[in-house]
Amino acid sequence: MQNVAIDCADAYKLACFWSEVTGRPLHPEDRPGDHETQVMLPVGPILHFNQVPEKKVIKNRIHLCLRPETSREEEMERLLNLGAAWVADHRNPDGSGWVILADPEGNEFCVLRSESDRAAKSP
Repeated sequence: MQNVAIDCADAYKLACFWSEVTGRPLHPEDRPGDHETQVMLPVGPILHFNQVPEKKVIKNRIHLCLRPETSREEEMERLLNLGAAWVADHRNPDGSGWVILADPEGNEFCVLRSESDRAAKSP
C-alpha cells in the first residue's frame, strides 16, 4: 500500500495539522497552496492530502486510530489544543474504549488507550 488518501478543502493546512499530530514531517517539496501534500510516516503508508472542491457531508467510511505514547487523556488534551474537535466518548469504566475527535476539516479519528494505560489496567 502506497498511501492513505484524505480529501480536504486545504491540503497544505490539513497536512500541517496531521504533521503536528504524528510528529512527522511534510514531504520536503510541499508548500502552502499545493493541492496535494503528504505527511511522511516512518513505516507503512504515507498520509496523502488531496484538495477537492466538495465539502465533507457524512461520517467517514475510513478513519485513523491513534495509540499514543502518553496517556489517552494527555494525548486528547494535546490534540484538542492543536485544533481537533470533540465528537464522542466511548470510554468504559474499566478504562477500555476510545474517544472520537475530528480534525479541523471534520474528519473523525479515534484516540485509543496507550500501551501504558493498558498495562496499568492488566491484572
